[in-house]
Amino acid sequence: MTTLLPYGRRATLLEAADDAQTLALHRAVVAASLPGVLEAVPAARTVLVTFVDEASRAGAQERLRTLAPVDGDEVVGRLVEVPTRYDGPDLDDVARLTGLSREEVVEAHTGVECTVGFVGFAPGFAYLRGVDERLHVPRRDEARTAVPPGAVALAGGLTAVYPRSSPGGWQLIGSTDLVLWDLDREEPALLRAGDRVRFVEVS
Repeated sequence: MTTLLPYGRRATLLEAADDAQTLALHRAVVAASLPGVLEAVPAARTVLVTFVDEASRAGAQERLRTLAPVDGDEVVGRLVEVPTRYDGPDLDDVARLTGLSREEVVEAHTGVECTVGFVGFAPGFAYLRGVDERLHVPRRDEARTAVPPGAVALAGGLTAVYPRSSPGGWQLIGSTDLVLWDLDREEPALLRAGDRVRFVEVS
């Protein structure tokens, strides 16, 4: 049984046990196509489900409580390739922290397929899970006041691409020209929860 928490009059928060269950619950909510659902938004350990009105929310509670998480093998997200130049100012620091060479850092980063766990912090900023364990590094001791758009970064067990200039404390290992956030697109955010992402080295 999933733990439900009220979130105002027209929303419910589903609590997950871990990262994997968060995505599995999000897939289950989307697949259920419950009447009156406006959106299902995954975060680190929760899924927020919003409804058109209070009646829709009330009518969906029991179904939400008994939803069976949908395994990732059953629903495969889009694959997005991110052409990346490994020219980041923190690449040498990451190599030192991990005990790897620069080349090995690049090989480890490009050698896995990551999954978008959730989007937050800034519009289009996708938190990518599935990073090679050798690249689990801490945030910088001091955050930068401005990280350029397209910066490819690592922090903890996550990797991400900064969609726009913003402050940030992640380790910057590369850059990409891929546009992550564009208001002129039908869907401004390039990456959404459940998408698969592979970083591809370019010169």
